[in-house]
Amino acid sequence: MKIEIVPSILSADAGRLTEQVKEAESAGADRIQVDVMDGHFVPNLTFGPLVVEVVRRATSLPVEAHLMVERPERFLEEFAKAGATLIEVQVEATTSLYRTVQTIKELGARAGVAINPATPVDDLREILPYIDLVNVMTVEPGFGGQKFIPHSPEKLRRLRAMSTDVEIEVDGGIDARTAPLVVAAGATVLVAGNSVYGYKGGIAAGIKAIRDAVD
Repeated sequence: MKIEIVPSILSADAGRLTEQVKEAESAGADRIQVDVMDGHFVPNLTFGPLVVEVVRRATSLPVEAHLMVERPERFLEEFAKAGATLIEVQVEATTSLYRTVQTIKELGARAGVAINPATPVDDLREILPYIDLVNVMTVEPGFGGQKFIPHSPEKLRRLRAMSTDVEIEVDGGIDARTAPLVVAAGATVLVAGNSVYGYKGGIAAGIKAIRDAVD
């Protein structure tokens, strides 16, 4: 199964966003992720639908919108219209997860859910048949550059045992050292921020380092 690498623009240079998205695409990225934070569900405040529009215009790659916001069901239509091809919501942020997932699909996007490090994978059992992707956070969401939580691979193994079909994405502390650990545990999609956009050798070298590590 192909391992996909998804640069997160949370670590990109906002003043050169279009250029850096294009550079990631040229370097072999598979998707681009936009981390949406509201300052309530997580302490940071980041991007909205307008940034998704900018990224959508800059690349032909799929664009993920990871909504780390309270009551994400209020914003689904805006992000779908902005060009998000996959919309992820945090399971902890909504009391109507099934309806939210169904709405995402009705809007023409793929549906994903994300879980915080302390959320058990068993909480996903009922929703797994209805989603395309699970994003297992391997750091506490809210800020880039955090250290990978060591027990994360075991959590990924438990999730993979629950479903052989769903895409398993990991987000947080992913680099050439941790990528092989999560792939061996069942992950198929790797979100990388600092290890791509902050890599000393540049964006292309950062993506290559991760790709070489998992290949």
